[in-house]
Amino acid sequence: MIRKVSNKAEKRMKNVVKGLREEFKSVRTGRARPSLVENIKAEYYGTLTPLNQMANISAPEARLIVIEPYDDNTIEDIEKAILKEDLGLTPNNDGNVIRINIPRLTKERREELMNTVSEKAEQAKVSIRNIRREANDELEDMENDSEISEDDYHRGLEDIQELTDEYEDKIFDIKANEIMTKHPITTCKNELAFNTLKLMEERKSQISVLPVVDKKTN
Repeated sequence: MIRKVSNKAEKRMKNVVKGLREEFKSVRTGRARPSLVENIKAEYYGTLTPLNQMANISAPEARLIVIEPYDDNTIEDIEKAILKEDLGLTPNNDGNVIRINIPRLTKERREELMNTVSEKAEQAKVSIRNIRREANDELEDMENDSEISEDDYHRGLEDIQELTDEYEDKIFDIKANEIMTKHPITTCKNELAFNTLKLMEERKSQISVLPVVDKKTN
């Protein structure tokens, strides 16, 4: 019976992590990603419909999103839906496709991004702990009703705590994995400044910050 409680708690915790991952997809980091807009809903013949069901969405360049509606009659509705989301993005509608240029992150935007990510992660962490509390309450009720033994009760508490620790760790893994560059360009501390500046300027997607590491990895 305690397995049933822990399985239910784990399923709910998985959904919290899944939901957080989806939320992070819409966080604007300065790099073009279809996921920034694909779940925005626009009016489509009286029904609110995700953009990825209404158009082909691509990111052909590091700072450009292109939206090609399947139905030309929906282009204005798509444009309005993007503006309504208040993501700080300006869609350019030429009548056939919508182009969105992703601006570089300012210092203020970076700070806002950090706060947003931290807040979302903290909210998810609270949700995980609420699930733990509810599972523990359920186990306590089962013990009080003599449905499980005291040993099973304490074993169940340990299982729930292990799940809580596991999914809290997953929350903070997502913070880095989902919104940061997985293979960042770096330079080593002994590299000539001229060569480093040249690397930053000649990249197709211009680099404004280049991490310095002990050993060059790219």
